[in-house]
Amino acid sequence: MWGIVWTPSGGWWPTPVAWKRNTAICAFSICILSSMVFKVSAEKERRPIAPYKHIPSQRWCTHAKEDDPSLP
Repeated sequence: MWGIVWTPSGGWWPTPVAWKRNTAICAFSICILSSMVFKVSAEKERRPIAPYKHIPSQRWCTHAKEDDPSLP
């Protein structure tokens, strides 16, 4: 008796029909959402105490000049 074989990995046909398009859509969506989170984070980032050494995020932080007057 031959039955239907089901496996989590897809069995004999593991490649979905539109996998390239779906992968591109997911990658694009992840990039857009990540950039939105990055933008909001950079706008809200504050440091009440100035750091004792340079922090890379001070390059794009909106309030870096206000929080650390020693910046050029």
